[in-house]
Amino acid sequence: MEQTSLNLVAIAVFAMTLSALLSPVLNISPFIPAGTTFAILGLATLDSFSWGGKGLTLFLDVFTSSQQRQRIIHHEAGHFLAAYCLGIPVTGYTLTAWETFRKGEKAGIGGVQLDFSLLSDEEKISKNPLIIERTFTVLMAGIAAERIMYENVEGGEEDKQNLREIIRLLGLRADIYQQKESWALLQAKNLLLRHQTAYEGLVKLMEKRASVEDCQQLIQEKMS
Repeated sequence: MEQTSLNLVAIAVFAMTLSALLSPVLNISPFIPAGTTFAILGLATLDSFSWGGKGLTLFLDVFTSSQQRQRIIHHEAGHFLAAYCLGIPVTGYTLTAWETFRKGEKAGIGGVQLDFSLLSDEEKISKNPLIIERTFTVLMAGIAAERIMYENVEGGEEDKQNLREIIRLLGLRADIYQQKESWALLQAKNLLLRHQTAYEGLVKLMEKRASVEDCQQLIQEKMS
């Protein structure tokens, strides 16, 4: 079951427990909170198995605060800038669950779409093994951006999972994950600090939903 659905189930169970305790005090029929809770659980289960959690993600996206949306933009701008600097093609980006849904992407609150096709070309990787290290740096750039801007990290679990999956697909040892993550995070942080002016300008453009081409042009201008 998707994490969003699990969170909603946990909330529903807590609400049912609390309402059972308060019902006698507030003179509320116990069937009302129980029925509501079971309805929520049923919808969560149906959404998880039928829609892969997209319905709940879209619903909760309506209640995302402006501060959280800003954090998402800063996170994704980190991915975008690192990808541009390290030669990983950016094919698009979304910043809300609704934008992601309209573009037909997988469920999520948004993200930068990257072209990792080079990772499937063994000949190019053998000639330039830095492709793998650059990919890891791009994946960790969102977390690095949050640490720089907010000093803490709320997102990035999917990025870490993607890094683990790439390590597995490339046949690398699983026990090197922590080493690769730490190294890539440090490289990403240094890259963002080195190009902070370009990063700040990119955040403002992405807020306006500028095209990928306009974002790339701004980065090029700021870096030159």
